[in-house]
This record gives sequence, structure tokens and C-alpha cells, in this order.
Amino acid sequence: MAHSVEFFPPKNAAGEERLREAITALLPLGPEYASVTFGAGGSTRERTFVTVAMIRQDYDLEAVPHLSCIGSTEAGIREILGDYQKQGIRRIVALRGDLPEGMENPGHFQHAADLVAFIRHFGGFDVYVAGYPEIHPRATSARDDVAHLVSKVQAGADAIITQYFFNPDAYLQLRDDLQRQGVDVPVVVGVMPITNFEQISRFSAMCGADIPQYVRRRMEAYANDPQSQYQLGIELLSRQCQLLLREGAPSLHFYTLNQAEATTAIWRNLGL
Repeated sequence: MAHSVEFFPPKNAAGEERLREAITALLPLGPEYASVTFGAGGSTRERTFVTVAMIRQDYDLEAVPHLSCIGSTEAGIREILGDYQKQGIRRIVALRGDLPEGMENPGHFQHAADLVAFIRHFGGFDVYVAGYPEIHPRATSARDDVAHLVSKVQAGADAIITQYFFNPDAYLQLRDDLQRQGVDVPVVVGVMPITNFEQISRFSAMCGADIPQYVRRRMEAYANDPQSQYQLGIELLSRQCQLLLREGAPSLHFYTLNQAEATTAIWRNLGL
């Protein structure tokens, strides 16, 4: 069973140093690959390219770039895919992406399934897509959200990586919903270590990830004790991951936020 990590492109030299420290610390765990995010409307496009090249060349670790299609043209996506193919990239995380503020026209690709189909036609890549166990915040209904995810698999997606969540039942329900629709690709568990509860609360409000009351109340009880919050977060996520692996989850994908300590602690708690 292989597990993976995710990084975001650093903005400056200090950020690059932190990222390199994280990669160095995580390498002994043996991650299968590291995915690299791609900002809305391609806002981090060049930094994504540079980060992918750095990970591959300096650390001998497979890099899997995210590719967002919102606001993009066929020619632009074709150029990016060609560049990645020349570099020897074998996998892509294909996303629709959020429409940047002030941008009215989403461009040629209306949905992530359109991008998946385009990459599949281009050829040469395994394609991973995003799934939302607690329903995409802009979905009109749970049924509609599952239908969109099924359409991405039908367009050619090889695996699904979930948004992070803190309710294991949400993952299990999504997995069962997909199986009933005949979807048999791996549904990889997205894991967000709770290293800063205030920050995670903000992230969760934006992406629609629910923080269960029992988690929130326990975290709030340690509001003035960051170290206790941190240790509680490690304990909660380790237990969640252990439960889901027992339930048959194929692998874990850690959203590291370019930090290694929490991911390393959970990884080792699980005996991975």
C-alpha cells in the first residue's frame, strides 16, 4: 500500500527552504509521489513548473502536478501537457479550479470532466481527480455532486483523491455511492493534519469541510495550549486513518502545507 504527500509552490526563498526541509524529512517515509498544487486560473503556473522540476531532480521523488483548466484554452493546456511529457511526468491531478475574482468567462473547459477527456485524448498520463465526501460547496445536491464525480471517471480518470474531512462516515458513504454507480477506481483518502486549529477552521469554512462538534469542542478546550491542540490533532487523525484503512481505503494522501512533523507523526502512528 503506497501513500503520498502534497506540497504547494513556495513564493520566495524562505518558503523554498521550508519546503526543502519538509521534503528531506518526509523522504525516509517512502511516499509514492508528491503532488504540487496549481493556483486558481493558473496563478502559480510557473512556480508549479519550477517546484515539480526541483522535486524530481533534487530528490528523486515522483512529482505529480495539479492542472486547473478554468480560464484556459485548448492550446494552453496542450502546451503544458507537452512540457510535462518532455519532462517525463507520468501523472496529472486534473481540476476545474475556482473562477478567479473578476474573471467572467471560464474558458474552453467548463468542467473537470472536459479536462480529463482532453488529457486522456492527448495521451501519456494517468489522470487523478478530486472528490468531495461532504459534497462540493457549489453542488446543487448530493446526487448531482456524485454524478459529476462519476462523469470524471467516465471521461477517463484513473483515481480519485478526496478533499480532507474529519467524519469517516462521509468517506464511506461516498465510496458506497460510487460503487453503486459502477465506479471501481481507487478513492484515495485526503488527510489534513490539524497543526493550527484556527487555520484549519478557516480552510474548512471555505471548502465546505465539516468539523464535528466533538472535535471543535475538544480543540476549543485547549485554545490557549497550542501544543495540546497539536497532540490532540495527531491522535484524532491517526485514529481516523486507522479506521479507514481497516475499512479498505486504498491509500492516504497527506496535505502537508509544506510541513513534515504532523504528517510524519501520523504516518508512524499507523506503522506505514
